[in-house]
Amino acid sequence: MMTVEVQGKTLILREISDQWGEESHTFLSRPEMMHWAENRFSEEKYADRSEEREAILAAFKEI
Repeated sequence: MMTVEVQGKTLILREISDQWGEESHTFLSRPEMMHWAENRFSEEKYADRSEEREAILAAFKEI
C-alpha cells in the first residue's frame, strides 16, 4: 500500500508492506516523484503486466 501526503511543495510517499514495514520517500517536486515511480515500477518488472503498470503510473500522475 502507498500513500502520498502533500505538504506545500513537498510530497511525502509512504510505502507500507508486510515484508519491509514502512518506508518513506520525500520528493521536492512532482517530476522527481514521477522519475522515482517510473524506476520503481519499471517496464522490466511489469513486462507481462503492462496494463497494471500503466494504471499505477496514471494514478501517480493524478497526484
